[in-house]
Amino acid sequence: MRPNALTRTVISLTAAVGLTAATVAGAGTSFAASPQAAETAASTQDASVAAVNNLGLSSTQAKNVQRALKARWGYNDAIDGHLGTNSWKAMQRFLKKKYSYKDSIDGIVGPNTVTALQRYLYYFGYNGHLNGIAGSETRAAFKNMSGSCPDHCLPST
Repeated sequence: MRPNALTRTVISLTAAVGLTAATVAGAGTSFAASPQAAETAASTQDASVAAVNNLGLSSTQAKNVQRALKARWGYNDAIDGHLGTNSWKAMQRFLKKKYSYKDSIDGIVGPNTVTALQRYLYYFGYNGHLNGIAGSETRAAFKNMSGSCPDHCLPST
């Protein structure tokens, strides 16, 4: 009788472990396959990508811009080489005061932000149209401008 009881216990435990594993695997598969999960993952990724926009600057160049923004335009976040929302809010404050930026201070690098930036970038070799598109000429002038930061870019007066 003893071997019979032991056999039944082992079989019961094996069945319980098997059911638990199947349930966990099924839950994981159903979650991964659900459209809502894919949408959530995609929108989270899009938000994080959109939150940083270096417009072609390297991390070192972006840090130089952040140092100038910190010194003169109220940037109070990390000097991390990632021009995120707070970096662009400070840039928008500069552009609003000096280069006819007339939109909200929201940290979004939209056409109005780029157009005002293009006005400023004329001093750094930008010869294109004020079109709000951060194309290759805008990016090249932005890189050129970053070379003069933090000491000689984004003046406060």
